[in-house]
Amino acid sequence: MSLSIIILAAGKGTRMKSAKPKVMHRLADKPLLQHVVDTANVLNPSELAVVCGNGADDVVPYLEQQGINTAMQTEQKGTGHAVEQAKDFFQQSDEVLVLYGDVPMIEAETLQALINSGDKNSLKVLTTELQDPTGYGRIVRDLSGNMLRITEEKDADDETKLINEVNTGIMCIPATWLNDALASLDNNNAQGEYYLTDLIAQAVEQGIEISSVVCEDEMEVAGVNNRVQLAELESYYQQKRATELMMAGVTFRDPARVDIRGDITAGQDINVDINVIFEGANTLADNVSIGANCIITNSVIHEGAEILPNSIIENAEVGANCAVGPFARLRPGSKLAAKAKVGNFVEVKNANIGLGSKINHLSYIGDTDMGADVNIGAGTITCNYDGANKHRTVIGDRVFVGSDTQLVAPVTVEDGATIGAGSTIRKDAPADALTLTVSKQKSVSGWQRPVKKSG
Repeated sequence: MSLSIIILAAGKGTRMKSAKPKVMHRLADKPLLQHVVDTANVLNPSELAVVCGNGADDVVPYLEQQGINTAMQTEQKGTGHAVEQAKDFFQQSDEVLVLYGDVPMIEAETLQALINSGDKNSLKVLTTELQDPTGYGRIVRDLSGNMLRITEEKDADDETKLINEVNTGIMCIPATWLNDALASLDNNNAQGEYYLTDLIAQAVEQGIEISSVVCEDEMEVAGVNNRVQLAELESYYQQKRATELMMAGVTFRDPARVDIRGDITAGQDINVDINVIFEGANTLADNVSIGANCIITNSVIHEGAEILPNSIIENAEVGANCAVGPFARLRPGSKLAAKAKVGNFVEVKNANIGLGSKINHLSYIGDTDMGADVNIGAGTITCNYDGANKHRTVIGDRVFVGSDTQLVAPVTVEDGATIGAGSTIRKDAPADALTLTVSKQKSVSGWQRPVKKSG
């Protein structure tokens, strides 16, 4: 059975008070619309299209980069009118699933349950129950529980407004029937719009079977109309992700103070302190510890590694039982072998740090291949950029580099070499030898320290 998915994303979103299209506002650092697209793709539709309108200059190029079809609704005349603009994308399908670009939390499992709730010739409606249904279309049923219609808030009488079961807007509709039914919609209502919800009354009149699934979690089908609702969904999303990870073996010192903006593959007995941000795709192995105020982006952290507070790790790999931080930064391309240590105020970029090697403090190591058991003294930098090109530094095993050393790439420091403190190394340093650049120390007697001029 073939399934087309149509995502409606043409609304103005005036209550967001923003020049940015509503569906491009971000939840967990990803556009609202992208959350819906990702969920839709889990269902492997034969066709996927997004109906665009307001903000199309931003939305359409974004979707085209992903190869996603778009349809244009140049005038916002309601949900029924919006779906009609996408009819070219469901003509050859058995069913059409209608989703919304501002309802980001909908789960693929819920949608699959809706699709499975009837056969391909039935109209399927996702509903939910709210303590306060104000503003939502009410599900009107007969005494036997059969759905009769959906009545929008502005068209509802006082008795209808007492109904707590509401329409989520999400429907799965027989494609052939939908094509004809859309042409029969009218806009004789308080909004003067063509409501997709009016299909229910049509189906009842024509004897089309109607099935429904109740979504138990109202937040899953909550829409975003303003920044307050966006913040509420962000909190819900973060709490949900944190709960999933805690059930898998992660301890959060305070699950309300973690931000998960991507995917985490996690082992067991992981400890995460407060105010940690995870971005992109991260992997945390067993017994990893992450201190407060760290940002971890698209990185792999192996078993037993400790990330101390206020460290930033981006597109990097941290080996087993390493220590990083506090106040350390691993930039893209950094790879630490097991038991390596990168200490406070150390920056590493595009470098391989060998087994057990230490860069304890106040250093920059970039574009470097470092061997095992190396000790880098405080204030050491690799001078890897000549103003036009980057060059690599090679440091062998068991090298000792004294404090305040500059290694001017391209340069090689061979196995077992010792570099004297304060040296500027421009030529290769031989193995098992002391290399240093000497400047003569002298004292000037009678020298007077300058004083600050008055006035």
